[in-house]
Amino acid sequence: MKINNKLLSEILSRTEGDFAPFYIYDSEKIRENCRVFYQIPYKNKAVHFATMANINHEFLKIVKTEKINVFVNSLLHMKAVQDAGFNGSEIVFTSSGQNKETMIKIHKAGAQINLDSPNQLAQWQKLFPNEKVGIRCNIGDKVEPYSTRAGFFIGSQSRLGFTIDEMKNIQDKHIIKGLHLYAGTDIFDTNYFLSCYNELIDLSLLFPNIEYLNFGGGFGVSEDGETNFDVKSYGIKVSELMNKASELHKKDLKLILEPGRIIGGIAGYFATSVSDIKDRENQILAGLNASTTQFSRPLLYPETANHPALVIRNGAILDKKDTKVTTIFGSSTYSRDIFCKDRHLPELKIGDIVVFGNGGSYSASSYTEFLGFQKPEEFFI
Repeated sequence: MKINNKLLSEILSRTEGDFAPFYIYDSEKIRENCRVFYQIPYKNKAVHFATMANINHEFLKIVKTEKINVFVNSLLHMKAVQDAGFNGSEIVFTSSGQNKETMIKIHKAGAQINLDSPNQLAQWQKLFPNEKVGIRCNIGDKVEPYSTRAGFFIGSQSRLGFTIDEMKNIQDKHIIKGLHLYAGTDIFDTNYFLSCYNELIDLSLLFPNIEYLNFGGGFGVSEDGETNFDVKSYGIKVSELMNKASELHKKDLKLILEPGRIIGGIAGYFATSVSDIKDRENQILAGLNASTTQFSRPLLYPETANHPALVIRNGAILDKKDTKVTTIFGSSTYSRDIFCKDRHLPELKIGDIVVFGNGGSYSASSYTEFLGFQKPEEFFI
């Protein structure tokens, strides 16, 4: 795991004595990740950061200065992005199970809304007759669906979006102005994305007044924090695809993308300290002054979340030449309060600082009070 000297110095300045665990972010890395999406060559586009990845006010302000908009799926996050200065079409709202009150509030805010079902569309038409709206699409098994980290987002096993038959059966097709698709999460295969997008383009021909295609997000971030999705190559190919779609519709369609984890994932770190050591026959068990309820990806995805870690002692990062098999656990009695298992780490001592990388997305934002631990502070450098 790499960490620049500026962030390391800042971590050390905040870890003297008995400190509380905290998050720290590399603001410039967040900006760089925003810019690579903004530089996708297709001109008529909007990039909306998926705020479920990180809803911190300072984080939102950073992406706003980089001309990135936002995507939300709840009224609470809607208020958070409005407080950060986002308004109207800068906000895309898509969720399942929307009720009448939600639709009214989103409509009043002027945000772009995508509906998830025929029932939602019927309710929308009662509330706002003849007003155009977007829909979330499930392309079924036109493409063999990937089962990604959180299961299926398309195909017969997914609960999300209009099915193909439901789209074909929409009576007032002229009010559909946009199609939204989310192919999955943590995907590195550009060809898979493009296959899904092609199916969405075919379906768009059902709707004469289509204005935009929203291809969602799901761009991969490796668990070692070292490898990201190749946005530059993807951008060239998706631009070619959008040019083709615009030609089919004989008008300039808008491209909408919703990157989430990839914007801040490798820019964030979680710092904590070793508070207990159990030296067992075949491994070291190390306890931290923190819980996975504060750094929750290992709690939510115990089989796949594998955050890189470095150990700091006396102000210096320890070399990994001499390592021991180590399991790191949180300071609760919950059996699943485990940060990592069977990791080869330097032999830990009480008082060592442990810094977990790849923690800028779906970490602080998914904090839970389940075990009674305080929400960690977040700092931006």
